[in-house]
Amino acid sequence: MPIIYEPTGKAREYSPLAANFYDGCDHGCKYCYAPGIRRKERNEYRDNVRPRSDIVHLFEKDAIKIKGSKKQILFNFMGDPYCARNNLDMITRSCLEASLKNKLPIAILTKGGMRCIQDLELFKKFGSHIKVGASLTFYDEEKSLEWECGAATPKERIKALKIIHENGIKTWASFEPVIDPVESLKIMEESIPFVDEYKVGKINNFGGLDKKIDWTLFLSNVVDLLRSSKKPFYIKNDLAEAAPKIKLSKEERTADLFCVTPWAKNEAPIEFSSSRIDKPDLFNA
Repeated sequence: MPIIYEPTGKAREYSPLAANFYDGCDHGCKYCYAPGIRRKERNEYRDNVRPRSDIVHLFEKDAIKIKGSKKQILFNFMGDPYCARNNLDMITRSCLEASLKNKLPIAILTKGGMRCIQDLELFKKFGSHIKVGASLTFYDEEKSLEWECGAATPKERIKALKIIHENGIKTWASFEPVIDPVESLKIMEESIPFVDEYKVGKINNFGGLDKKIDWTLFLSNVVDLLRSSKKPFYIKNDLAEAAPKIKLSKEERTADLFCVTPWAKNEAPIEFSSSRIDKPDLFNA
């Protein structure tokens, strides 16, 4: 089974290709669907995070096979590329290096906050062929802790996006699931100065919570905020279907417009002067 694969269904709205590095995720999100797919108890999935067997070697083999591919690869769907375990294994860095060597366009999505800053210099070498994003769920830190006990705080995720954005790297944010529309809108507004593009969905199949939310009102507010801020955004199918009265443009409904730029045939990675952030600051959000 290949490590770099083609996602289907709702996952395909995020990227034409994807890769997963870890079995398990220490963020412990209440709404996470991955433990069910892996047929594991939530506590086991959270507490026993480990790299997939021979993951770096297998990723490198796949990367060589598709060298120069124009299709974006997302790190990761089933877990987080900057989970706490990655600080020990540095698997994400190894896979980024293999992607750079083979000129593969990359999108990163994480709730790990400042952990991703350890690879800032490597991100820069990709130029326009990478984007780094965060899943944003709550503005209130206590609510975030209740629902996403092991993830970085909202404040830390925003701080990481700010640093990445200020270093000239494209940033993005995923708003899925939307559990409390007021909270989602608050942190969306907070993120506007540091995020280049957005993907927005909803919550599904979680104790009937989605049935209690006015999705038309939520989507109307999202569209007003992002259009007035001149931010490109994609509305996922489930949200668009839940709020059909809200008119969206073709661009706002075409997922692949939000993929990063493929590498040109003879293009080389960007060289730059080292300006690494002092390591002690990385985890003090």
